Amino acid sequence: MSEIDFWFSIGSTYTYLSVNRILEVAKTENLKFNWKPFSVRKIMMDMDNIPFTPPSKKIKSDYMWRDIERRAKFYGFEAKVPAPYPLKEFDLANQIAILGMNEGWGIDYVILTYKRWFQKGKEPATEPNLSEIFLELKLNKEETINKAKSSEIEKQYMQNTEHAHKSGVFGSPTFIYKNEVFWGDDRLEDCIKWIK
Repeated sequence: MSEIDFWFSIGSTYTYLSVNRILEVAKTENLKFNWKPFSVRKIMMDMDNIPFTPPSKKIKSDYMWRDIERRAKFYGFEAKVPAPYPLKEFDLANQIAILGMNEGWGIDYVILTYKRWFQKGKEPATEPNLSEIFLELKLNKEETINKAKSSEIEKQYMQNTEHAHKSGVFGSPTFIYKNEVFWGDDRLEDCIKWIK
């Protein structure tokens, strides 16, 4: 079975499209995806790449939201846009994802977080959304947040980000198969074609 490294940041808007369909793609194509949370924000800042927030980028921002809405329809699910953006608790959202990947509930957390963000307008890693997610996943809120904020997880988060950057990742989502980098949700199928 071929394995693809799936580099993502909760906070990336287009990653919603990948997260919402990747399990089905894995099953249909007989692939294994290695979910790797990292800080796309840090990499973008290091590259002086400013996201869609300034008023001067309104045309591009409006396009992004409409594009996500259209692409979601193509895939057979919905996206209520604009969703809350940028995220206030970007790092915490991703550190929880790293903890979850270590403990076996990370994929469920990421999928649930994205669905609530793009289908209910609930911002990741903020209250009451976070408590509701932890309740659904049967996780102790205080214990989980304390572990996610630990120096060990923070270190792993930075290591993931450094690894991503060294691997040629500059955006989320990115798919890597044997050093071949495919950036963007719409490049997932190209990655699969390359494998074949």
